[in-house]
Amino acid sequence: MIREANRAKWKAMQTPRPPLTDAAKRALAEAEERRKNAAAPPLPPEKGGRNGPEPVRYGDWEVKGIASDF
Repeated sequence: MIREANRAKWKAMQTPRPPLTDAAKRALAEAEERRKNAAAPPLPPEKGGRNGPEPVRYGDWEVKGIASDF
């Protein structure tokens, strides 16, 4: 049963797609341009912050072995 499903997926992936319309090409180009413009600007360095990895990234704050989640 699983092999048949995998074969169907593989066959579906192998079938050629119809060519994109001009409107679809424009939409893809506009989306790519929006992604380029929406890139987050680099953050300035933090002044007086703590050393080490960013605590928010790991879901908790730890100072001198004491962790506080909030």
